[in-house]
Amino acid sequence: MDTAIYEKLIYEKSDSGRRAHILPAHGVPPTGGREIAIESLLPKQYVRSKKLALPEVSELEAVRHFVRLSQLNHSIDTGFYPLGSCTMKYNPKINDAMAALEGFRELHPSQPEDQIQGALELMWNLQEAIATIVGLPAVTLQPAAGAHGELTGLLIIKAYFEAKGDKKRRKVIVPDTAHGTNPATAAMAGFEVVEIKSKENGHIDPKELKRVLGDDVAAIMLTNPNTLGLFEEEIQEIQRLMHEAGGLLYYDGANLNAIMGLVAPGVMGFDVCHLNLHKTFSTPHGGGGPGGCAVAVRADLEKFLPCPVVSRDQDRFYFDHDRPHSIGKVKGFYGNFGILVRAYAFILAHGGNGLTQVSRDAILSANYLKENLRRNFHLPYDQPCMHEFVISGIWQKERGVTTMNMAKRMLDYGVHSPTVYFPLVVPESMMIEPTETESKQTLDEFIEIMQTIDKETKEQPDMVRNAPHTTPVKKLDEALAARKPNLRWQPE
Repeated sequence: MDTAIYEKLIYEKSDSGRRAHILPAHGVPPTGGREIAIESLLPKQYVRSKKLALPEVSELEAVRHFVRLSQLNHSIDTGFYPLGSCTMKYNPKINDAMAALEGFRELHPSQPEDQIQGALELMWNLQEAIATIVGLPAVTLQPAAGAHGELTGLLIIKAYFEAKGDKKRRKVIVPDTAHGTNPATAAMAGFEVVEIKSKENGHIDPKELKRVLGDDVAAIMLTNPNTLGLFEEEIQEIQRLMHEAGGLLYYDGANLNAIMGLVAPGVMGFDVCHLNLHKTFSTPHGGGGPGGCAVAVRADLEKFLPCPVVSRDQDRFYFDHDRPHSIGKVKGFYGNFGILVRAYAFILAHGGNGLTQVSRDAILSANYLKENLRRNFHLPYDQPCMHEFVISGIWQKERGVTTMNMAKRMLDYGVHSPTVYFPLVVPESMMIEPTETESKQTLDEFIEIMQTIDKETKEQPDMVRNAPHTTPVKKLDEALAARKPNLRWQPE
């Protein structure tokens, strides 16, 4: 279908005079019977001078519009979604049911503590579970999502050194394989970012680390396994060098799905750790939300956690605001509660042995895909991987077909593409994470699709270069789409 016609059918539904249901006036005068115009309560610069122009549609048309959009979106509920480093795995529907329980759903964040004991107990129990999983004793659930948790962790590190009177430590080391949020977060927290190059095998080079260490280094930010899906086997040497130099280790928990029950960040020597609850513990995410995050720290850093902290006094749970060394609040209310419920349900359903099996199955799935795709795609790091791995489309690019072309072609076969062009250390990269929730049948279908696309790059390269062909909107001018995105309805 022509893109312009499609947009007209789907988005330009407005017709003057159409309405959905209009509620009658409630008949209750405000403020005890005194009529007050709402405009009088607002500063003049915030009062509209004319009516807001919104689409005018009937309720039926609005319902059809949004249901149609939902049918067009690719999601984990509609197809395979091997998005590397994002753990787009199935969200058990029991999690949604638990978050929708009336006693949780109807809570208001300003209710007094004696009315929300169940919610506080759940959060306290979740903190205890996460502390056990990551091997660090103190946890906050206040941050809203992963990058927010990174910022919280680095502010804790900053407060730690300031409390010691050590103001020289203004540098944070980041490997060249790090997630993009790591250097951005370090800079936002006021640190200078120092990048170190990895070795040819994709691992951190302790010699390179030692070269940049000094009394001005506050921390190193890394994940293990790293973004290439490789376990940093020299992590004990890395943590020894960092601690001997007086610095701290920050664990980016985006890849925790690979190590639960096998090894804990605290055991590896990390001092601060954030977890993307919406990755490891299943909750759907993407497009800006929803997200959830936990930040765990070693014992002597607990006093710097953002306040309030969920605490327990015998059988009573409460928000502890008496935290004189705290970095302060990092979110208006405490966490994204619905995400916390889902994460706790996921942990309870699996138990300790189940979470370990999650990681074992994720590792098995990734290695199965890697070994079956290595004949068709360049494998830059020929070694066992953890929960994800990276292949390269450089062979296909020699035929005139890019990784982006192949990513678009995958949509024609009903699967979402993996992460492409990241990490940056691999040209034409595809970072693939199958997770533990996909069946062998699904993995075999994905292997067949990838092998078919590889064959097409040899026999029908134009077919791949011009993909997608079966989606409602065909191939876009990506440069124009980036510069002039059409993201919302606009009145004529």
